[in-house]
Amino acid sequence: MKIPVMIPMLGEEEALAAADAVRSGWVAQGPRVARFEREFADRVGARHGVAVSSCTTGLHLAMVLLDIGPGDEVIVPSFSFIATANAVRYVGATPVFADVDLATGNVTVETVEAVRTPNTRAIIAVHQGGVPFDVAALRKAADGWGVGLVEDAACAAGSTAYGQPVGAGARVAAWSFHPRKLVTTGEGGMVTVDDPEAAVRLRRLREHGMNVSAADRHASAQPVLEAYLETAYNYRMTDIQAAIGLVQLGRLAGLVAQRRELAARYRDLLADVPGVTAVRDPAYGQGNFQSFWIRLDPEFRTGRDEVLAALAARGVSARRGIMAAHLEPAYADLAPTVGPLPVTERLTRDSLILPLHHALTEADQDLIVGILRELAGG
Repeated sequence: MKIPVMIPMLGEEEALAAADAVRSGWVAQGPRVARFEREFADRVGARHGVAVSSCTTGLHLAMVLLDIGPGDEVIVPSFSFIATANAVRYVGATPVFADVDLATGNVTVETVEAVRTPNTRAIIAVHQGGVPFDVAALRKAADGWGVGLVEDAACAAGSTAYGQPVGAGARVAAWSFHPRKLVTTGEGGMVTVDDPEAAVRLRRLREHGMNVSAADRHASAQPVLEAYLETAYNYRMTDIQAAIGLVQLGRLAGLVAQRRELAARYRDLLADVPGVTAVRDPAYGQGNFQSFWIRLDPEFRTGRDEVLAALAARGVSARRGIMAAHLEPAYADLAPTVGPLPVTERLTRDSLILPLHHALTEADQDLIVGILRELAGG
């Protein structure tokens, strides 16, 4: 494809940082991971960061931290990457799918309330595509209901809500450093919390349940006989990944600013294309535009899949919009219990993600929007 949907911003600085980690001899979880945890937590307004192997494993640990298990229900958006729902099943609980807001693609107090039951123990709310959900409203509602709120911030590094970074004030938030995210370590993730005891347990859970980390054992001048306090996991990040992540974190502000400029230009170009609604900021916050997605409304005369094919024929790599987990074979067993999700099904059918990255040019945008304009009339 001449115009890819996403290119990670990686350069010589990341290569040198990774090489320095290799030369140091410390390539597993070590001092660079600890530094990355501190700096990332500070960037998103949290007190503690716990680096993990992916956002998915971070969500799993969040479920364990909240003591979610069999017999419990956890409300999640179906309109999300399937990992959001999968994390609930990892602990034997039942995901309950809530619909989303048409403009933001996020769950709201109203959509969550519509499916809440006496068995609801937690909510996983997603800042979808970097668009923040209404954190003030949903946190207040979760507290009032007496349920845990986990923020799936996989795409949201650099987004803000109510003037604060997404993640500030969250009970627990999980983050992704996959290559399609603004900050990437190849694979990898982070869990952020404010409670120091929660941070201690998360660090233990990611490292087999040991009461002392491998880094602390190696740093000790005396033999350390560790104990394993609970059944846990190997969800660690390496120092090589963290070295790359530290460089990436330094790029974040510039990347967000550039992506917001490109998103604004897309919206200006698309303003006169009939039947296209572009993602935009909600009133209470600003997105990082990890993804720039558009919705094709009924007056747009070409189907979404045909649009994707037409773009591909001209060298443009676009993607279908966010998936609907409840329509996937993995969740077919829940079909009899899933209520109506009309907005989710509309968005997953009629939306697509356009290219947006640091190497995207104005000429690229002109070509993409030109193709959409041609297709608008069918």
